[in-house]
Amino acid sequence: MDMRNYPAEPFRIKSVETVKMIDRKEREKVIKEAGYNTFLINSEDVYIDLLTDSGTNAMSDKQWAGLMQGDEAYAGSKNFKHLEETVLDVFGFPHLVPTHQGRGAENILSKIAIKPGQYVPGNMYFTTTRYHQEANGGIFVDIIQDEAHDAALDIPFKGNIDLKKLERLIEEKGAENIAYVCLAVTVNLAGGQPVSMANMKAVRELTAKHGIKVFYDATRCVENAYFIKEQEKGYEDKTIHEIVKEMFSYSDGATMSGKKDGIVNIGGFLALRDEDLFLAAKELVVVFEGMPSYGGMAGRDMEALAIGLKESLQYEYIRHRILQVRYLGEKLKEAGVPIVEPVGGHAVFLDARRFCPHLDQEEFPAQALAANLYVESGVRSMERGIVSAGRDIKTGENHKPKLETVRLTIPRRVYTYRHMDVVADGVISLYKHKEDIKGLRFVYEPKQLRFFTARFEEIEK
Repeated sequence: MDMRNYPAEPFRIKSVETVKMIDRKEREKVIKEAGYNTFLINSEDVYIDLLTDSGTNAMSDKQWAGLMQGDEAYAGSKNFKHLEETVLDVFGFPHLVPTHQGRGAENILSKIAIKPGQYVPGNMYFTTTRYHQEANGGIFVDIIQDEAHDAALDIPFKGNIDLKKLERLIEEKGAENIAYVCLAVTVNLAGGQPVSMANMKAVRELTAKHGIKVFYDATRCVENAYFIKEQEKGYEDKTIHEIVKEMFSYSDGATMSGKKDGIVNIGGFLALRDEDLFLAAKELVVVFEGMPSYGGMAGRDMEALAIGLKESLQYEYIRHRILQVRYLGEKLKEAGVPIVEPVGGHAVFLDARRFCPHLDQEEFPAQALAANLYVESGVRSMERGIVSAGRDIKTGENHKPKLETVRLTIPRRVYTYRHMDVVADGVISLYKHKEDIKGLRFVYEPKQLRFFTARFEEIEK
């Protein structure tokens, strides 16, 4: 692999945190005590933590300085004004409802925009998003293109909505029975796959004909913008800021977890165009989050988020961000390790179906793979397969997604290329004796969002 294709880190390291590698016997004990669930491992027992990129970012010197400018007034904080102005500038939305994180925004949007029995089509589900939609009476319908469910297929803009699926749903159910279209940019569970600008335009044109609103999950929208600049004709000379602004011009609003592309450790928001929806959202934010001028955030957190959103638009930053993830993916591909292709924006996804062909999906191969990767290397990752998919709320049967993956999620501005080498070495080493990975079964299964706290045991055959 030619390192000249990958840019050096566009930052200097000013502060460090010491980590340690515990030995294999200790890791075997840790994972067993954690019920083979990587979420239940203590951070101090992890060498390289790729569990998530949510809130695990390294903030800049400007963001840390911004914390000291926190205006912790209960109402009318100047930091809220700064965040409000930033959201208008970056996304073009005039109305802002701050929340403690993205799922707070999902909850409020679901309550104000869904009537029980309405359908909510989207380009692949996300766990908390679908939970809030279903908890408020919505019926999720996956309208992502079929190609997104094929891990080995390497095509651009794999996260695109299938317009024919959307048209068919409108015809069959009626526009009045569709709450809104939920468009994620990028699509997390498809492998961090982007959506093209052409697809966003086409979705907007189709929904406008029927009076259907479109709300984006903006969590990793800057990563999506980089792919558009890199791969979509006509955008190569546009700035990341210009691309992001155009992306959201085709939507009625967005939920965002600032813990990803906002490059902060906590925070999120709901942004809207419609004033009536905004007024309804403001009423609910008081109930679930806090005052409309802080939601679930402290003033200092709003300041850090406003600064982080602007920093995320810097081309040098986002180019390094995407290519560091791609570097890990290419190393694994060269070694023959099966991954979701193409490599997406925030993570490399191991294809557990091909990695563990000896395990049935009901034996939770991705969960088992994540647990064994920790034992092998001290690297913590996350299952994204049948366990994350949960159960059908009507039948109680397991949802069985075609994608059964383990997510190696790269935090922003935290690790170096050498860390990626260590991760790759661990995955490749495990792949060489993958037949030793045993299936799992539940010993404790929560009713909601089970992947966070479920416990498992190995199946002895």
